[in-house]
Amino acid sequence: MPAPTLEQPTRESVTTIRSDGSRPFLFPADPRGRFTTARQWSAFGLIAFYFSLPWIKINGYPAVFLDLADRRFHLFGITLAAQDLWLLFFLITGLGFSLFFVTALLGRVWCGWACPQTVFLDHVYRRIERWVDGDAIQRRALHHAPLTGRKVFQRVLKHTLFLLVSAGITHLFLAYFVSLPEVWAMIRSAPAEHWGAFAFMAVATGLLYFNFAWFREQMCIVLCPYGRFQSALIDDHTLVVGYDSRRGEPRGKVGTPDAGACVGCNRCVQTCPTGIDIRHGLQMECIGCTACIDACDDVMTRLGRPRGLIRYDSQAGFAGGETRWVRPRTILYFGLLLAGAAVCGWALTTVKPASFGVTRMTGAPYIVDAGSVRNQFLVRLVNKRARPAVFTVTIAAPAGTHQIGFDRAIEVAALGEVVQPLILQAPRPMYTGPFRFIVRVRDNAQSFQVERAVEFLGPEARLLREEEGK
Repeated sequence: MPAPTLEQPTRESVTTIRSDGSRPFLFPADPRGRFTTARQWSAFGLIAFYFSLPWIKINGYPAVFLDLADRRFHLFGITLAAQDLWLLFFLITGLGFSLFFVTALLGRVWCGWACPQTVFLDHVYRRIERWVDGDAIQRRALHHAPLTGRKVFQRVLKHTLFLLVSAGITHLFLAYFVSLPEVWAMIRSAPAEHWGAFAFMAVATGLLYFNFAWFREQMCIVLCPYGRFQSALIDDHTLVVGYDSRRGEPRGKVGTPDAGACVGCNRCVQTCPTGIDIRHGLQMECIGCTACIDACDDVMTRLGRPRGLIRYDSQAGFAGGETRWVRPRTILYFGLLLAGAAVCGWALTTVKPASFGVTRMTGAPYIVDAGSVRNQFLVRLVNKRARPAVFTVTIAAPAGTHQIGFDRAIEVAALGEVVQPLILQAPRPMYTGPFRFIVRVRDNAQSFQVERAVEFLGPEARLLREEEGK
């Protein structure tokens, strides 16, 4: 049975879907050039950064440690409690505005240079595939070859390595939430002792393996929404990877009279990880990986022609105009980015080394007895630091109000919390109705103080007096 061929890429349909609905498996060739080398160094740096964070200690904890069990989140020396998670809104929106601004200027540079999908696929899994199966021609031939002992061996070896790498990535990802020593303890113990973590590891490893071993470019084309809304973020002055049709057309072989610079070698198509033809113009499937640039530059150099037939430029630049970097779109996105950064910076200054919350006990909102009106609360003290701290809880309330609970200083363990009742009594003769009072928490060592206003509930004083007069 002859091997099915990849149909010529067009703009009318997704390249990795044939006319009969089947999916051809891509075998992109391996380009060499300045952009490929730069992307390799960038990818290795990002991978090293990802793998090193759980090992780097700042203030006694990993640089990034999302401790879900104790509801503590350590981010490069800053410790946030669950009460501080509102700050994530500013972090997420800040990242969103940054992506908008970068996309408006540089197109899909994130996808081609920094996205984990691209980084791990191109620089880890495809490296393994090249080492086991050979170059693009050899991989394609092996894919369509009949099943032999050698092919079985190569398939088993490659997919075993894929599974091991996927498991390694997943274990390290788990370390961001439970720490490396805990991951190592889980590995050495039986799965039943940590069945939840074991199930997560199995599922996550399987998903990673499926993604990088088979799904691959379909993640970018089918699932990732970024390629679809990029058209709303870019314009004719955004830097993109494109083909200079003014110089390249009409195509023709070397020596063809009146032919453009493009010789129709299709090297740009062969190296594209999503299988598109960049000569058709900007397309949703293009992730800006620059493989086609290096492939075309190599051909141009061999032919003694200037490089840059495929290059980084804007649509305006390819049309013969000038690229405008400062324009309403970039000004707007940059303004939003600065506003988000300013608000995020202010929000971080509000983060304190300790926090507390006051909640009313369940049941009746207040209790009236023969001598007083009483409210009952629970006070939760949270110490965000990596050392014990001593706190004093006081209240500021109308004269005569009596506090029960927290009559002495409270020691809270490192990254610990204490929950104790606080009862407030207002004598009936001095009670004038509901009022607000202040709960203050002071750190005895650093003279650090936070406070919170709380409502004291009770009947109207008139009704209370009427009841006493009966």
